[in-house]
Amino acid sequence: MKVRIFDTTLRDGEQTPGVALSPTQKFDIAKKLDALGVDAIETGFPVISDGEMQAIKMITKENFNAELCGLARTDKKDIDLIVDSGLKYVHTFIATSDIHLQYKLKITRDEALAKAIDAVEYAKSRGLQVEFSAEDATRTDRDFLNKVFGQVAKAGADRIDIPDTVGYATPAYIAQITKDAIATTKLPVSVHCHNDFGLAVANAISGIQAGAQCAHVTINGIGERAGNASLEEFVMALQCLQFDKKYETNINTKLLYETSKYISNQVGVHVQRNKAIVGENAFGHESGIHTHGVLSNPLTYEPIGPELVGRTRWLQVGKHAGAHGISAMLNDYGIDPTREQTHKILEKVKNLGDQGKQVTDVELLSIAGDVMKDTTFKRIVHLTGFSVSTGIGNMPYAFVKLEIEGKEFVATDHGVGPVDASLNAIQKITGEIAEVRIKEYKLDSIAGGSNALCEVTIKVEDASGNVAAAKSIGEDIVTTSVQAMIEGINRIMLKKIVKQKKSERQS
Repeated sequence: MKVRIFDTTLRDGEQTPGVALSPTQKFDIAKKLDALGVDAIETGFPVISDGEMQAIKMITKENFNAELCGLARTDKKDIDLIVDSGLKYVHTFIATSDIHLQYKLKITRDEALAKAIDAVEYAKSRGLQVEFSAEDATRTDRDFLNKVFGQVAKAGADRIDIPDTVGYATPAYIAQITKDAIATTKLPVSVHCHNDFGLAVANAISGIQAGAQCAHVTINGIGERAGNASLEEFVMALQCLQFDKKYETNINTKLLYETSKYISNQVGVHVQRNKAIVGENAFGHESGIHTHGVLSNPLTYEPIGPELVGRTRWLQVGKHAGAHGISAMLNDYGIDPTREQTHKILEKVKNLGDQGKQVTDVELLSIAGDVMKDTTFKRIVHLTGFSVSTGIGNMPYAFVKLEIEGKEFVATDHGVGPVDASLNAIQKITGEIAEVRIKEYKLDSIAGGSNALCEVTIKVEDASGNVAAAKSIGEDIVTTSVQAMIEGINRIMLKKIVKQKKSERQS
């Protein structure tokens, strides 16, 4: 069975608190969604602003493969704006639960029903394809919900949507009202599930199993409050899990991770590390037992291959690591310690882990160098001095002192801010010595409050086009950025040295 993917990242996803997208950003995201293979894109809510209308017009002028839809209340003005924007497909809604009718809309059930019917009839008269949503459907009286769906179907609606507006439903209940809607309307039914109780994807799947043909989803599950059903989780569950029938979508799953990262950067919403499918840890392994299993056969501890969603597997060394994982990581660098050396390296790694320290690739190589009595693998760049000067009206300056292979180098530089000044000073040294430059810089906040932790990711590139990435976490943005930069430089220089040694051995 082919399941229709209705993506509402640009509408419901943008309603995430703190998120606001420019018309250009919305257009660029729409291009990514279309390339991903979604069947429908909810482009926005034209009535909310001039910028929203501008974005929708930009999108409708592009020759996308996906159907393009816009949101409208059961109001003729809203529906007229859908037409004016160039859209041919409207998603119109009105609340039907008593709590919404009494406290928000302050109208009766009969008045809500009349508005729903009038909106559908008017939208059809304007030549639009119509999808009707009964907002807060899962808290609506079931008899009244069936009445509304039945009447809008008679009025000409093309599709029916069941919104679990506050994530209040269970999979069993979604299945029941989905079957009711199908029996009542004989129309294609969609489910729109929110994640307030962490059940959005489970509820969406239950709706599909009950006969719904479509799910409303967002990239990374972004949206109001706890968000919406996550597109990547929903799609991969349908494709990979065991059901009584086979489900398919038009999604190019190999683009899932790339799309997730792109949209995360655009909207400024960090993807939690342990999020399914697209979280950084989804295909990462540290435990010795797990690493041994994965190296023997990935299916032991991975339900799907990372390449299915555009990912790669990675191993982490730490207190839970085992000899097999250590060996595999060192082999990637062309380093082949003996069994005895491997266990000594592992012991040192575990000791660092017991001290609460993270062991990076560079530190692993340095430990291996100590154990194997090979100075080649020592940390090459050390930060020995660092200070910044900044303030209102003063151009930020940074002083940096580095030790590179036993020699001391000093530099000062300025920038648009203290981070920029610090990284410029480092690059002034490493650009001449090692020809290493910053390729990409990314800052994320990973905790709230005035003492929030930040995560800095830096990619560096050398003159040969080799790229290395490094992350650092800390309370101070400037210090954390400098630490990430030094880590990245060490990684790329060590990789280069190891590659040269490996080439020499082979020749």
